[in-house]
Amino acid sequence: MFQSYLFPISYAFMAFPLAALLFTLPFLIVQYRRHGYINKIRALVLYLLLLYLLNAFFLVLLPMPESRHNAAPTGHMLQPVPLQFIQDILRNTQLSRNDPSSYLNVLREPDFLLAAFNVALTLPFGLFLGYYFRTRWVVCIILSFGLSLLFEITQITGIYGFFDHPYRIFDVDDLITNTFGGIAGFRIALWISGLLPRIEQLDSQEDLSAKKVTYTRRGLACLLDAVLWTAAGLLLNQLSLNISFWAVSVVYFLIVPLCTRGRTLGKWVVRIRLSSADDGPLKLWMVWVRYGLLYGLLGGINFLILDSALMQSFGTAGSTIIRITAALADLVFIIHLMLRMFKRDRPLFYEQWSRTRNVITWPNPQPAAAGESLAN
Repeated sequence: MFQSYLFPISYAFMAFPLAALLFTLPFLIVQYRRHGYINKIRALVLYLLLLYLLNAFFLVLLPMPESRHNAAPTGHMLQPVPLQFIQDILRNTQLSRNDPSSYLNVLREPDFLLAAFNVALTLPFGLFLGYYFRTRWVVCIILSFGLSLLFEITQITGIYGFFDHPYRIFDVDDLITNTFGGIAGFRIALWISGLLPRIEQLDSQEDLSAKKVTYTRRGLACLLDAVLWTAAGLLLNQLSLNISFWAVSVVYFLIVPLCTRGRTLGKWVVRIRLSSADDGPLKLWMVWVRYGLLYGLLGGINFLILDSALMQSFGTAGSTIIRITAALADLVFIIHLMLRMFKRDRPLFYEQWSRTRNVITWPNPQPAAAGESLAN
């Protein structure tokens, strides 16, 4: 019986890298917006929660029918009697009042093992609710019941119509045992919480004003800016407005930051902004040099390659030179970026020439302690 559980668990672990990749972007955005930085303990707990949910759903859904056009069930697909599993255990287990050792037969009974599995299935869910989310016990009951109900509805509907017919029954006892598992996990979390770091105190010793903006944070802001920047250009093109890529770039990267104290949309989302390297006022020439080098020069030469009509106007020789130049520029920039990532105290070339840097924007940041390094 336990071998049948290893099959879906192995699939869950294989699917976890892809799920984690899809989860990372919203995770980073929420953490930067809500907490101002990424805490390793908080990240570990949330990724463990993701891994648990994958395992839970794979255990509930696998194995699936071989075809979407599965055969119609021959028996009842609804078990509506509460605590029916107790009657099944008593009926199918050989018990003797005069032989206490026969009571151990219950532990080998498939109906008991199935009920125990359903309790264990949602026990980690209750742990997460009690330890990380700090929910009340009533909320834990509601969410545990809701998760179990989601499992049962997913099964009885054949994964919401993906299969022609349901391939698992809707069992009221599963709702009861899953909910009990969530409550048990919640109680265990309360008992062991004193041995673990307090989630609500993870940020109490953090000084955001002393933290350096990481390349991960900057890369995320750049990605969000690139999406909006590209979407704006495509929208204007669809509207047949005679506004070039360069005009969109000037407005988004050279004018908007001056009106928003060094913020673009991407920087606003991850709570960073541009500042002068000496913490003085951000000047016009600084913004223009920084973004002119990054998006005007480096981004512009790559944009030329994507514009087939413009490339044809340069002729075969000219377009070849542009492609080679763009490839070399990208290669040099990637090497430069990798070197700076290993030497985090060294600014990138466009930061150095523009005398700008990124700083964290957080309401009322605490001042850095005397002598504390800014390179955390």
